[in-house]
Amino acid sequence: MKKHNFNAGPSILPRETVENTAKAILDLNNSGLSLMEISHRSKDFQAVMDEAEALFKELLHIPEGYSVLFLGGGASLEFCMVPYNFFEKKVAYLNTGTWANKAEKEAKGLAFGEVVEVASSKVDNYTYIPKGYSVPSDVDYFHITTNNTIYGTELHADPDVNVPMVADMSSDIFSRPIDISKYICIFGGAQKNLAPAGVTFVIVKNDALGKVSHYIPTMLDYHTHIEKGSMFNTPPVVPIYGALMTLRWLKAQGGVDEMQRRAKERADMLYSAIDGSRLFRGTVTCEADRSYMNICFVMKDEYKELESEFVTFATEHGMVGVKGHRSVGGFRASCYNALPKESVQALIDCMKEFENKH
Repeated sequence: MKKHNFNAGPSILPRETVENTAKAILDLNNSGLSLMEISHRSKDFQAVMDEAEALFKELLHIPEGYSVLFLGGGASLEFCMVPYNFFEKKVAYLNTGTWANKAEKEAKGLAFGEVVEVASSKVDNYTYIPKGYSVPSDVDYFHITTNNTIYGTELHADPDVNVPMVADMSSDIFSRPIDISKYICIFGGAQKNLAPAGVTFVIVKNDALGKVSHYIPTMLDYHTHIEKGSMFNTPPVVPIYGALMTLRWLKAQGGVDEMQRRAKERADMLYSAIDGSRLFRGTVTCEADRSYMNICFVMKDEYKELESEFVTFATEHGMVGVKGHRSVGGFRASCYNALPKESVQALIDCMKEFENKH
């Protein structure tokens, strides 16, 4: 039976990424050595790092004056690294979900200055993205999480504010065009739209660094990694190679614009099926905020008792990872860049077959 991978992360990758990385793990460039055992300072791996950085800049149209880093620690470490590098007196956060809330908590814990929460949808279980908020003009940065994997909301455009922005784009990077010039830092764990788990990408504006008065631990200082080309310590070589394979795939498929078209097409198909269903309903209360990446839905109240039965039914029909996050329940179909439209159609067919049973 064909499997349809809706896992939220680690998640589906292009088949070329999986196959080519597997080959390199056995033998990189006919070197007789595995990707897992070569020196990260070898010519073979330096070429991997250089091409990955170049493709990042090309695909996202990153302007001059920005560095691209490949680090360890996941996006969760960036919740700490960002304030260490940019927080001098006052910062602002938009609280739109679990990961935004965690990022804000880290900034408050460091106590470098004032942390302003400009708006939050927490009281309504993060079922929408707040509107009509104002960002203080004197903040060092305004932090946003562009896609909320657990609750299924997404910012589909860069906010229009007059302060430097920082964004966690772990789960929607390369799914839409970005105006990089609005940001001093963009980061994300790569295990959703880019690579196997283990590498974190960071896009940082060079001249925004060096403006804080507090001490920055060496490993948390972006300067450390810029100066050493992401090789101050041994980088996660296998995930970086996987990222390069995905970046090549993205370019060959038509780049970010094509990924955006596909994302909207997949999301429109599935949301239409949910909205037209007798059993299911979406969880996001503002349709404009619905995520293209993580489509969250539940059984209507009168059919709640069927939720576990549907998870079993979907799994038996080849749907993988459709159970919602343990903190919210329900269902979640993660539709990242590598997911084919055919998988979405298979899920829709599965939902309709289940509905016909009941």
